[in-house]
Amino acid sequence: MSSDPELAQAFLHSSLARFEALKQLGDGALAQVSAPQLFVRPGAGQNSIAILVQHLHGNMLSRWTDFLTSDGEKASRTRDAEFEPGVQDPVRLLQLWQEGWQCTFAALRALQPQDVAATVHIRGEPLTVMDALIRQVAHYGYHVGQIVQLARGQVGAAFQSLSIARGQSTQYKPQARAGGRKE
Repeated sequence: MSSDPELAQAFLHSSLARFEALKQLGDGALAQVSAPQLFVRPGAGQNSIAILVQHLHGNMLSRWTDFLTSDGEKASRTRDAEFEPGVQDPVRLLQLWQEGWQCTFAALRALQPQDVAATVHIRGEPLTVMDALIRQVAHYGYHVGQIVQLARGQVGAAFQSLSIARGQSTQYKPQARAGGRKE
């Protein structure tokens, strides 16, 4: 990858587009729930939307702050506390959502093609930047999917699909996405 700057740039562009799509999906789910619904835990020991936002925020700040130069698991992070009810103010919770993504996007946009094959560390494990990005997009996709499901459960039949709605597949017309490819 490092010997092909065009391919590395395409990878970075595609990665950024995937992270942006995940944020957009989460934004769509968060926009449909009421403030009290952010804090509903569907069962004992289960996460609320708020808890997932807290966790994503903590992960994003830890992973993306000084991404190329320090371990992605910062000593200042208290991961276990991210899974406990914490922030109770819906405005502050949505600020955490935005802050985490801002940190993520700033780090991603700063990457250059020559960085793709560089080594970074997460919890002491050496990873190429490429692998670290794939790892994080998978992690965020997992939790954003949970947020969508929790929102859907809270909103019920009034939930507006964030994808192709049921029964609408034949009417769907693909649009060109960032990166110039249709999906």
